[in-house]
Amino acid sequence: MKTLVVIQARTGSSRLPGKVLMPLAGAPLLERMVERVRTASTPSDLVVATTTESADDAIVDLCRRTGTPFFRGHPTDLLERHHGAASAAGADAVVKIPSDCPLIDPAVIDRVIGTFLAMPDARDFVSNLHPATWPDGNDVEIFTMDALELAHREARRPHEREHTTPFLWDHPERFRVENVVWETGRDLSTTHRFTIDYPEDYSLIGAVYEALWTAARPVFPLAEILSFLETHPEVHRINERYNGVNWYRHHLDELHTISKSMTRSPT
Repeated sequence: MKTLVVIQARTGSSRLPGKVLMPLAGAPLLERMVERVRTASTPSDLVVATTTESADDAIVDLCRRTGTPFFRGHPTDLLERHHGAASAAGADAVVKIPSDCPLIDPAVIDRVIGTFLAMPDARDFVSNLHPATWPDGNDVEIFTMDALELAHREARRPHEREHTTPFLWDHPERFRVENVVWETGRDLSTTHRFTIDYPEDYSLIGAVYEALWTAARPVFPLAEILSFLETHPEVHRINERYNGVNWYRHHLDELHTISKSMTRSPT
């Protein structure tokens, strides 16, 4: 089975434009993100799926400089872009990881992919998001190419096209869906935010990189991040007003498997 990891990336973020190119430890955020994803031990190919917009030529330049495969597709239809990238690569299974997760733990990637690969004929979609338990910013979803093909053909609602996978995980009556929970028994999904959408998110992530990243050991695990935040509560508080904030809040009347308790608005 050929597994393809797709990191979706563009410069045109509405809340924090150009965030994927903002510096972290002397390199663009996307480069640091790829650095962490590549450390996952599960055999897979990787591609950065960016857009055909000229503004994203800078992402293509980064990919060429770092030897990272890339695909250019639709600017806003992420389902179309993932389908194009996966089709071009001849993938059997597709892993979706957003580019705004520069602290993602490679062990989490291995855990989710490994759950799927243990019984690939018994599942259509596996993730660690429904419901989430890991700190926000450790998002991993894997699905079969057949499931992606079906979603690409049938999904019609704007949020299904923009967010790639809702057509799959929001219809458990149609697809064999499994969720991977954090084996620690903890749920930090609404108290720890390692994704980047706002300037405060970038400040927290930058502080973590400044404290933990070294050239000799560029990939540091989740346990060290949590330990650092526990001993530096002032850093943990930087983006706390956005804890638990996600795109679900705009579509509660359209999503079947999401409740109000799974999202909130900024305070």
